[in-house]
Amino acid sequence: MKNESNSLKLIIDKDGQTVKEILKEKYEFSSRLCSKIKRNRSAYLNGQVVKLSKSTFAGDELTIYFDDDKIDEYTPVKMDLHIIYEDNCLLIVDKPPFMVVHPSKSHFDDSLANGIRYYFDSNNIDNKIRLVNRLDMNTSGLVIIAKNSYTHNNISNQMSLGSVDKYYKALVEGSTETKGSIDAPIGRLHEDDLQRVVHENGKHCLTHYWKEKQLDISEDEKLSLMLIKLETGRTHQIRVHMKHIGHPLLADDLYNKTSPLINRQALHCYKMSFDHPLTKKRITVTAELPADFNHILNREF
Repeated sequence: MKNESNSLKLIIDKDGQTVKEILKEKYEFSSRLCSKIKRNRSAYLNGQVVKLSKSTFAGDELTIYFDDDKIDEYTPVKMDLHIIYEDNCLLIVDKPPFMVVHPSKSHFDDSLANGIRYYFDSNNIDNKIRLVNRLDMNTSGLVIIAKNSYTHNNISNQMSLGSVDKYYKALVEGSTETKGSIDAPIGRLHEDDLQRVVHENGKHCLTHYWKEKQLDISEDEKLSLMLIKLETGRTHQIRVHMKHIGHPLLADDLYNKTSPLINRQALHCYKMSFDHPLTKKRITVTAELPADFNHILNREF
């Protein structure tokens, strides 16, 4: 029996196209994925398995199954997931701080992936978990999970092409300029370094920022709430770039110092916009500021 939860259903909008033409030209399926669909006989037209050379008519229902995927082996753990958006292609959640996105030796059963596995199992979603983006453990905000390989590849390609808009909010030290851009390459000084630095031999990185609010902690200490847009997506890009211009993230214990105001780097993945893999319509998702940010912003100094 085919796995309905791990499938894409497409309604054909005009006569005369073959299944392969629809998949490759309209939905940008890769040649590799088309070959996999052909090999596994997983294309169905109006409920019947068909060859990719089959012609279609307006109103036909084309279903592509991905049930040959091996399900991941994450241990399901019940969690209170903050779901921002969900459909048959995507699950988007607001990850809290202090949570890793996938299991590790020290976080075997308390990762975001463990919670998603439980959610999928509880809702009869027999799909592999495909994380489209990742966040550092102490960074909060939006994480996109694809429910099939097509969706994962599609949004990943959009990211590679720079057509996914990624916005963060951050609290940084000092009073910044109203807006600006940082175009500076980032790399490691040594291969085994955890820290990244601005370095002439690093990879190209571009960050835009706007100051939304200034907080006067004392006569000598100020904070700025920043809206930050990434044009590239390098490891620790915001943390390195903001330090580079003299405004490191508040409480960033890797690139700055700890703070009594917040017990993690003050960084939140706030908003993402991209083209939906099926409808091709632009969608925007937002994760509101977490409690620890608001505690600082609403505090009287």
